[in-house]
Amino acid sequence: MKEDLLHFIWGQKKLHGRQLTSTANEAIYIKAPGVPNQYAGPDFFNARVEIGSQTWVGNVEIHLKSSDWYAHHHEIDPNYDNVILHVVWEDDISIFRKDGSPICTLEVKNYVSTGLLGRYRNLLENARPKFINCEKDFGGIDTFLVENWLHRLYIERLEQKSNFIFELLQKSNSDWEGVLFTLLAKNFGTKVNGKYFLEQAQKLDFSIVRKASGEWWQLESLLFGHFGLLHMDDFPDQYYLHLKKEYQYLTRKFGLSSALGKPDFYGLRPANFPTIRISQLAHLYVKQQHLFSHLMELEDLQDFYKSFHIGVATYWENHYTFGKESKKSQKRLSKSFIDLLVINTVIPLKFCHAKHMGKDVNDELISLVSQIGKEKNTIVDGFTSLGSPTKNALESQAKIQLHTQYCSKNKCLQCALGVHLLNRNT
Repeated sequence: MKEDLLHFIWGQKKLHGRQLTSTANEAIYIKAPGVPNQYAGPDFFNARVEIGSQTWVGNVEIHLKSSDWYAHHHEIDPNYDNVILHVVWEDDISIFRKDGSPICTLEVKNYVSTGLLGRYRNLLENARPKFINCEKDFGGIDTFLVENWLHRLYIERLEQKSNFIFELLQKSNSDWEGVLFTLLAKNFGTKVNGKYFLEQAQKLDFSIVRKASGEWWQLESLLFGHFGLLHMDDFPDQYYLHLKKEYQYLTRKFGLSSALGKPDFYGLRPANFPTIRISQLAHLYVKQQHLFSHLMELEDLQDFYKSFHIGVATYWENHYTFGKESKKSQKRLSKSFIDLLVINTVIPLKFCHAKHMGKDVNDELISLVSQIGKEKNTIVDGFTSLGSPTKNALESQAKIQLHTQYCSKNKCLQCALGVHLLNRNT
């Protein structure tokens, strides 16, 4: 038994309208369960409960046992002075407010059906290894309910991503162009170098990027040096020496500090080598001087493909690393890579910018992400095996959110699908 079941019973009105009795033998009638509280303080605000012949309006606290009131030190916390009802599974002790007045207690274990308890135990208390708790029932859930929940989860995922973006905005004094550069750098770093690229991008004043973006070789010198790829002293390669000389000049001009680390090449396909990704990033900013405002204006996916249709410097067309020639290719961003940039950078930034401007563009963003093909990962594969194929990037992003924030954390009673399964036949 976990406390989340009691929250479910109370919040889902399983006791609503029933004649109940408190542990002090007072008649209780629930008129309104109140509003769930996601922060510190009582679990439900502004509930309306008739106790005896009097109607009370106030807060409700929920625990497995009455004694948890004291275990959590609520008796000395003024935030709990307005608790009108203590809802518990088991009443093992009388409780009192800070001023010594008793609090009415409702013990619910005798009011819960065996059917609900059985479904709860099947969902959450079976310890066998599984992909998700409800995997036996997932494929049978109504398609409309699943799709509606996935749409809500996608917006929830954007909300979570927006927290980090607004942190970056605060640090950069609301420089949207600078935040875009930081996010792009992270994603151009891919999984292997994303964290390092993010850290380095945050250390680089974007005004310097603006000043260096007039010439591709100057911006490439800045980025190669800042991201730790010009660390060798006497490397016998003319292009390398040219970039390093220019970076030394930029270091003196702008007072730059040397990179403390360097990106990793190990385990990467050559197309994802940091040398190639940095050259592509440099050419993106040379191609479009006001990239943020440009991307914010775009709505059609094909226009994003055109904007990110970039390659590398001529040198990198027949190199993957300094000093070692390879077969010549333009090394343009692939469609799948552009899709990831739109999913992980452009759309979250559009969401935040609209929120900052007081606009609602959720429908526009849902339309955009729905045009992008699904992502390939073990989570998407897991849901496919349960009879839930993924049609597009909206659904793959939503399923990532579902699995990481609900399924893997056993938050089934906060999930619309878990609530649906528990509500069957009740």
